[in-house]
Amino acid sequence: MDTLQGILNGMMREAISPQTAAVAIAVIGLNIHLGFTGLLNFGQAGFMLLGAYGMAISVWHGLPFALGILLGLAAALIFALVLGVPTLKLRGDYLAIVTISAAEILRYIGRSSLLSDFTGAAQGIPGSQYREPFTNLSIFGSGSFTLIPFNYADVADGAAWVRIIGWLLLVALIVALVLVLRGRAGLAGGAKIGAATVISVVGVFLLFFLFPVPGQSTGVNGWWVRVVAWTLVAISTFVVFLLVRSPWGRLLRGVREDEDAIRSLGKNVFSIKMQALVIGGLFGAIGGMIYVLPASTQPDSMGRTLTFFCYTALLIGGAATIFGPVLGAVIFYTARIGIKYTLSAYVPSDWMNNQQTEQFSYIVVGVALMLIVIFRPQGILGNKRELRFDV
Repeated sequence: MDTLQGILNGMMREAISPQTAAVAIAVIGLNIHLGFTGLLNFGQAGFMLLGAYGMAISVWHGLPFALGILLGLAAALIFALVLGVPTLKLRGDYLAIVTISAAEILRYIGRSSLLSDFTGAAQGIPGSQYREPFTNLSIFGSGSFTLIPFNYADVADGAAWVRIIGWLLLVALIVALVLVLRGRAGLAGGAKIGAATVISVVGVFLLFFLFPVPGQSTGVNGWWVRVVAWTLVAISTFVVFLLVRSPWGRLLRGVREDEDAIRSLGKNVFSIKMQALVIGGLFGAIGGMIYVLPASTQPDSMGRTLTFFCYTALLIGGAATIFGPVLGAVIFYTARIGIKYTLSAYVPSDWMNNQQTEQFSYIVVGVALMLIVIFRPQGILGNKRELRFDV
C-alpha cells in the first residue's frame, strides 16, 4: 500500500508540475491550429523555443524581465508571419512538412556555436542566468509548505480503508466530470458550467487530500512557479473559450470544414488562417517560457519530440474542445511517470534499469495512443462531428 501511495504521489507531483502546465498551454495553442482551424502545424515546438529564448536571452543580457517576455512574444509573432505568408496556401501534409522543417531550422540555429554568446549553443542557457527576476516576484516568501496540510494521514492514522474510499470517490468524480463535459448529464449552459466547476473544485481538494505534495515556497520547482503556470493555463483556457464562441471562432470552424464555402461568402480565408497561426503561436511562446523557468533553455529539449508530445496530449484529450488540451497533457505526463515508477518499484533492476523503464513508458504511451486513434479518434472529450477537416 505504501509503495502504491508513493507511485500515486509521484504522479500527482508530475500532474501539477510547471512543465506539464507549460505543455498544456502549448497544446491549447496547437488546438487553435489543428482542432479549430484544421492547420497541420508540426512546428509548435519552434514557437516554444522562440518564446523561451526571447525571454532567457533578454534577461541574461540585462534587460528587464517584462521586456524579455514581450521580446519572446514578438519573436513568435514574427516567426508566425514569416512562416505563414508563403505556406498557409498549402494544405495537409505539405503544410506539416514545411512547419516541422522550420522548427528544426530554429533548433539547429540554437545549437550553432556561432551564437554561443546569445544562445549558449548546444549546452543552452542555465536557468540561474534568467530565473532570479521571476523568483523575486514571489509572494510566498522562503521556506516550504504543503498546499493542503490536512490530508489522509490525519484520518485514522492514514489507514488503508481511508485511502481506498478516497480513491473510489475520486474516480466517481472524474467520471461525473467527463459525463458533464460531454453533455451526457442532461445539463446545458450555466448549469453545465456550474456543475463542472463544483465537481472540479471538490476533485482538486480530494486530490490534494489523498496525494499531499510538499514543496518549496519559492524554489526552482516550487509553489510560486506552479501557481503562476497553472493560473496561465486557466487564463488561456478562458480566452480560447471566449474566442471560439465568438463569430471569429465560427469562421475558424468554417475554414476547417470547407474553406471554399467560407471564401464564397466573401471572407478572407488566408487572413483567418494567419490570425489562427499567430494566436496559437503566441500560446506556444508562453508555454515555452514557462517550460524553461524550472529548468534550462536548451534547444534539443524543444525539438520535434516535444511537438509530438503536444499532439499526443491533444489527441488524448480531444481536439476542438476547451478542456481537452489540459486534460490530455495531464494524462500524458502522469501516465508516463506512473508507468515508470511502477516498473521501478515492481520490476527487478537486473531485468530493466531506470533508462529502460523510461523508454518502456514511452512505448506504452505510444501503444495507448494508437488504440485511442483507432477506437476513439475524437479523444476523451471530443466529438466526432468536430473531425471534419478540409485539408
